[in-house]
Amino acid sequence: MCGLAGFVSPFLRADAAPGVITSMLSLIRHRGPDEAGYYLDDGLTMGAVRLAIVDLPSGAQPMADPSERHWICFNGELYNHVELREELRRLGRPFRTQSDTEVALQAWIQWGPACLTRFNGAFAMAIRDAVSGDLFLARDRYGKRPLFYADLRGEFLFASEMKAFRAYPGFRFELDPRELESIFAVWTPLPDRTPFKGIRQLPMGGFLTLRDGHHTLHTYEELEVAAPPFTGSEAEAAAYVRETLRESVELRLRSDVEVGVYLSGGLDSSIVTKLATDLSSHEVRTFSVAFEDKTFDESGNQHEVASYLGTRHSSITVSAADIAESFPSAVYHAEVPAFRTAFVPMYLLSRHASDAGIKTILSGEGADEAFLGYSLFRETLLRASWHELPEDERADKLAGLHPELAHFGPAHRKHLTGLFQQFSVERLPGLFSHELRYQNGLFATRLLKDRAEPFADALALVRMAPEYAALTPVQKAQWLEYKTLLAGYLLSTQGERMGLAHGVENRCPFLDPAVVRAAAAVNLRFDDGFDEKAILKKAFRGELPASSLTRPKQPYRAPGSAVFKEQRPDYLELLLSDAELAQLDCIDPAFAKRLVAKIMSTPDAEISTKEDQAFVYLLSTAVLNQQFVMNRESYMGAPSKARLNVRTIADRRVNRPAPLAVGGTL
Repeated sequence: MCGLAGFVSPFLRADAAPGVITSMLSLIRHRGPDEAGYYLDDGLTMGAVRLAIVDLPSGAQPMADPSERHWICFNGELYNHVELREELRRLGRPFRTQSDTEVALQAWIQWGPACLTRFNGAFAMAIRDAVSGDLFLARDRYGKRPLFYADLRGEFLFASEMKAFRAYPGFRFELDPRELESIFAVWTPLPDRTPFKGIRQLPMGGFLTLRDGHHTLHTYEELEVAAPPFTGSEAEAAAYVRETLRESVELRLRSDVEVGVYLSGGLDSSIVTKLATDLSSHEVRTFSVAFEDKTFDESGNQHEVASYLGTRHSSITVSAADIAESFPSAVYHAEVPAFRTAFVPMYLLSRHASDAGIKTILSGEGADEAFLGYSLFRETLLRASWHELPEDERADKLAGLHPELAHFGPAHRKHLTGLFQQFSVERLPGLFSHELRYQNGLFATRLLKDRAEPFADALALVRMAPEYAALTPVQKAQWLEYKTLLAGYLLSTQGERMGLAHGVENRCPFLDPAVVRAAAAVNLRFDDGFDEKAILKKAFRGELPASSLTRPKQPYRAPGSAVFKEQRPDYLELLLSDAELAQLDCIDPAFAKRLVAKIMSTPDAEISTKEDQAFVYLLSTAVLNQQFVMNRESYMGAPSKARLNVRTIADRRVNRPAPLAVGGTL
């Protein structure tokens, strides 16, 4: 796991390039505290900070092939690098290291972009062809690792985190009201978007070619949410799923450093922990978040699973004060407005894991998307079949959708029945499954001065996907979850970005392509979709505590606006002061002040979900504006303590000496 950064510029003075790339890398040093290096070529500079996990002695970056024509900066892991290396050796490709970075480079040289479909991993990478002058950027198929770029009319910047652009001469951040409208409406940036003007992210399953100053985007992998139904028995399907998951965990345990597990206490992380204990030759360490507020706490389930499986368990207890204190730092690493605070405890958990000496973590992300674990999928099934179901069956299914939410209780049943009746017919073409959810986001868009059409870009996203129209309603819901909330929030804001803030890499066994294909083949084959993750439970029956298989799903949640009302952190003044609020040019101050006043004066139980989400959006946007637009260091949290010895891997500019090594410290 690493971070990369670079730029292509015909305008920057040659003698300025080393200082600029060193400063860019210093801003993402938390991603790779072990070492750093950079490469210079005519018009191009790129570098990497490294978190050493595979081939600790020999995996330094940037890395070249023996001819020094091709150079790579690689962020992430190829879990199948062993098999790929053997295949490439048989084809005559030379290897000097045991690193997966070299495998990625040699695979690109051998197969070109076609190599990307062979990769089983979580990665973003930049490859320079020193002969053609081309630059290639690529990202994994599920968007596990970030890669941002800015095309500045002749200058091209790229980095694992946008904050690296702060070090480029003349670069300025500016919030984009249109993108904020879309983010507020659908809860996350769309696959190629960011909240800032002029900055894009490489979409999941995509690569980019920069040639003669012009970039082109390509898609190498489409999502697989449809598959031929599994033809065997239920027992055979359960065995198939279990074996596919076992192989996925086994691949992700490949590491030259210890691999831990995040254990939430739910089914998915319990399965990952079970398989990790089966496959590891040593005691497995597990880590979890507990909450002072028992409304959100799952520590009892966590300790039960850890005890049952015999792991060495460690947890942190997070209070409202902890969330309030760390909120600005977590926003700085997330680089995007957030609609809830659940990413902050994950920021604290990764710090705890890092302090325990862990660099690599397995987690359960992706299971709910692959195996239909969210109530969203049951909602979609219910709404899609609403007019075919008898009234009593509708009521039974409605009652079981959200047992954890008070506003889905019996007292609200009449209102909910009317709501589901209202949304049983599609209003936004292609977005049927998410229309109910998006009502909360629609409220948040009222924070903006100028509003156009908050769902225009989401509608365009599904309209332009050739495979989308043929999917079933549930498959469309899956597709949208993969493309939006999973990649844009769960894997990034709440996952990768919080982990790498403290140099901890997360690996997701449920997002192995083989597991996703297996899930698509068995989903809805042996149940009606209302028995949550039935096939997973059958696959691991008798191997986990009974409660892990029988208790209803409890979504991971954290306290929201109540935290800030109770704690009154200094940065709350960004919303309470008219002068501070005015610095947010895109925000409607009148609506914002009414919302803030209601939140601050109303009992928590009387604050609706949409109001709570809108408040967290507003506060995180205000903090983000201070950090990136106003460039106020005091809002960015404590700087990384990591000190990097940065070296020039090669300087290939015209009339420069052969490769040299110089030292410096970030």
